[in-house]
Amino acid sequence: MNALEARNVTKQYATHKALDSVSITIPEKTIYGLLGPNGAGKTTLIRIINQIINAEAGSIEIFGEPLQEKHVGIIGYLPEERGLYKKMKVGDQLMYLAQLKGLSRKDALARIKVWLEKFEIKDWWNKKVEDLSKGMAQKVQFISTVMHEPRLIILDEPFSGFDPVNAQLITEKILELKENGSTIIFSTHRMETVESLCDHIALINKSKKILEGPKKQVKAQYKSNTFIVEHKGSFTLPNRYELVGQNVLEDELISTTIRAHDGIKGNEVIRDLIDLTEVHSFQEKLPTMADIFISLVKGEGDEALKKHLLEV
Repeated sequence: MNALEARNVTKQYATHKALDSVSITIPEKTIYGLLGPNGAGKTTLIRIINQIINAEAGSIEIFGEPLQEKHVGIIGYLPEERGLYKKMKVGDQLMYLAQLKGLSRKDALARIKVWLEKFEIKDWWNKKVEDLSKGMAQKVQFISTVMHEPRLIILDEPFSGFDPVNAQLITEKILELKENGSTIIFSTHRMETVESLCDHIALINKSKKILEGPKKQVKAQYKSNTFIVEHKGSFTLPNRYELVGQNVLEDELISTTIRAHDGIKGNEVIRDLIDLTEVHSFQEKLPTMADIFISLVKGEGDEALKKHLLEV
């Protein structure tokens, strides 16, 4: 079953079309990266899923059902613009938000205690939100998003305001939530986080979806059949290879980047190189999500991206 299916979702604001017939499919129990530059339409789509605003056209299904008011209870939403009540104490705040999501006071208290323990912040219960740092408030808001154990969690720039230590802590909790059966929509500009966390991605640009699929499949689609070999001893490449670049390393090692003609697999490249030189390491040069994001948003297209990967 898919956690969410959006079909031809369209949203118009006066003269600006925020979403133009966007369709995405989010498999259950995955981390799904919703990517795009500022103003692309990501936040509009997230707000429609959360029933904060309505679409002009299209449909959304949540776990096989048309999106309805009852689904608010199975969604956890961490917006980019944080929204805690500054004068309330942390414990009272979390209790109030948990009960809004349908938890009884007893269940809410038990879950809040578990999460405060996980984040090692048990002594924050009586702290006022206005006395917390940005990172501390972020922890509280994250807890408020997930403590009712939502099946679908939407995180919009969840690492904003966190130092590396706390960012790692949040990462661990996100992976734990996925392991426990939640589906997570992850909207971010941090491509290194997409590389490490996301199973599937969609890229929205100028109100349209321009790319979607499993992350590994997307990266494979844009690979340029380029390989980096570290070796000792010079050699002459056969005609079916192109020399991209070469650097001299320490201990007489040479790093050579080559591009194989289409259809030539990595195993064939290794066999050819072993006959030509003393191979110390060998790896395929794959595009990063940042490479793909930047090239497609700039409108350079597939061939320009592959050319760029040969140059960097």
